[in-house]
Amino acid sequence: MRPLTNSGVPAVAPSQPNPWRAVIDRFPGIVLVGALAAAAIALGNIRWFESTGISALTLAIALGMIVGNTLYPRIAHTGARGVTFSKQTLLRLGIILYGLRLTFQDIAVVGVPGVTIDLLVLSSTFALSWWMGTRLFGLDRKTAMLIGAGSSICGAAAVMATEPVVRGRAEQVTVAVSTVVVFGTLAIFLYPAMYYFSNRYHLLAMSPASYGIFAGSTIHEVAQVVAAGRSISEGAANTAVITKMVRVMMLAPFLAALSTYLSRSADPRDEQEPSDAREPSDAHDASGAPRSRIVVPWFALGFVGVAAFNSLGILPKTMVGAAINLDTVILAMAMAALGVTTHISAIRAAGVKPLALAASLFAWLILGGGAINAGISAVLG
Repeated sequence: MRPLTNSGVPAVAPSQPNPWRAVIDRFPGIVLVGALAAAAIALGNIRWFESTGISALTLAIALGMIVGNTLYPRIAHTGARGVTFSKQTLLRLGIILYGLRLTFQDIAVVGVPGVTIDLLVLSSTFALSWWMGTRLFGLDRKTAMLIGAGSSICGAAAVMATEPVVRGRAEQVTVAVSTVVVFGTLAIFLYPAMYYFSNRYHLLAMSPASYGIFAGSTIHEVAQVVAAGRSISEGAANTAVITKMVRVMMLAPFLAALSTYLSRSADPRDEQEPSDAREPSDAHDASGAPRSRIVVPWFALGFVGVAAFNSLGILPKTMVGAAINLDTVILAMAMAALGVTTHISAIRAAGVKPLALAASLFAWLILGGGAINAGISAVLG
């Protein structure tokens, strides 16, 4: 017999949540970003895109932006849940699986000098981005941090991994990714030219190995590092990639340190955003006020755990290769979802300041990064 309410009417039992309903609601959006990711991966396998270092992730966000500013507004009511799931949950899964690209043995290959160079380039570039972005160019802190993360660590993947920590908006993330694409692509052609020019006129004594460390420690994207390294030699490319992957491995402690800092501080300019643009996060409560507790992003820990497990060499190479291909698909879906939710008008409103900041960081990576490479190599060999 049903219990009665105070008015004598039989109480209605609350409906149980239907797990299949969540799957059905997300399905259209997931299919959309999945199709965009598949198209981006297919385009990325074209030789011209490979030679220019334009990765599937970059193409995915570009295709997503095209669809997001044309077709998507008409179907947003059916695809929104799946798109949001892709750029949040799938993104975190993709970052975790990114650890399969790394092993702790990579650190031994580049040695103490390579690790020290990576650490100094990363920390100095990010600190410079934060200071110049907020003080010199008047950007909000989130945009400055996202551009700094992309420039100092591993390009678009670092921007996407940093977004959940800083709670950046889609247009802020897209602006940061765009700067990585522009100057990372420029580096593909500029770095080999600097190498040949320097060796021809005996300006700097740079071997293919030292060039590889320089390229791996200062160029934005992994694909761009590969392209710039192969322009010199296969040996230079191998050294560059290993140095780059050690730099990528620093992503997890970087996110943990950044999250810890943000949990104890707040930027007034961040609070000027519309109230509906701010969401409760691990670092902030529902009112937007920072929490005092230290927050470590769980997906960063997963990233380190996967890299550690991969270092044991237990998994067959074929399985690791298949998992890396799956991770590329997942990350491409997350990038496509980001592009779909990005409005051109928002990027246009950002102006030239983000580009100017990224250009300044690019100059620092070449000059300052070159000085760090030379100094550490002289001291530590």
